[in-house]
Amino acid sequence: MHLFKRKRKSPGLSVIVVFFNMRRQALRTLYSLSRAYQQVDSRHRYEVLAIDNGSSDPLTPDMVRSFGAEFSYHYVKPDHPSPCKTINQFAADCRFDNVMVLIDGARLLSPGIMRLTFSALQFLEHPFIYTLGMHIGRRPQNYLINEGYNSWIEDELFKSIDWRRDGYSLFSISSVALSSGRGFFSQVKESNCFALRREDFVKAGLYLPQFQGPGGGLCNLELFNRLNALNWVQPTMLLGEASFHQYHGGIATNIPIEQHPWKTMEKEYASIVGTRYRPIFRPPLYFGEFHQECAELYNAGS
Repeated sequence: MHLFKRKRKSPGLSVIVVFFNMRRQALRTLYSLSRAYQQVDSRHRYEVLAIDNGSSDPLTPDMVRSFGAEFSYHYVKPDHPSPCKTINQFAADCRFDNVMVLIDGARLLSPGIMRLTFSALQFLEHPFIYTLGMHIGRRPQNYLINEGYNSWIEDELFKSIDWRRDGYSLFSISSVALSSGRGFFSQVKESNCFALRREDFVKAGLYLPQFQGPGGGLCNLELFNRLNALNWVQPTMLLGEASFHQYHGGIATNIPIEQHPWKTMEKEYASIVGTRYRPIFRPPLYFGEFHQECAELYNAGS
């Protein structure tokens, strides 16, 4: 496999972000994809496809477009609650040759993700670029729910920092997601913000549409396994960056850990894949830099 290639002009990027009844969360997520926050200029061509996947309380086109000319709104009425088929359709029809996917629109981003993704796409032949997953709150939200954690408490956490000016301050009010192990240098199981070449995404098989449960069940973990198992793909973690999960009453993230529907999800996984779920991890290439705000996370994960 050819890991590096000659530098070329910065490629375009289509960002697919899926919402389901997330008006409150979308305001932050979409802002975190804006040019001002991500500090990218006109040389970096991208679009943000904000998709309402069957929401009963959808966003509005004007709200989405208010974040910039790159943003467009799309309402979809799916056959089932999984976002897999929707993401696959938009990935196949999107404008640019590279794709970034946020399967859960409740996750806002740190401010270096777009810039580093563009750089990695310039220098790497077939990268699978992914980020660490974090939860707003001092512990993963599955544990905080039993302590009364809710949207009001979370809003107060956001008010305690100036995250729009310094997005890395989000690390100070967050904890590592359960699927992200102990941090950047541990064996993570999935990513809720990843990017790759569109043709590589299609070649790898996109999301498996057989995952039809709410939120897609274990579709994201299955895709992470599949991409890590391909020897022609280069796993690439964005060092010092993360996606941050906001409370939204999610079927997997915002219920007590003892009520987590893992067994149901794993049963669906086994019926589709043919085996029980086992994580596949390949040590990634690290791309980026550390920031003072995530030094504590670095110590925990090293």
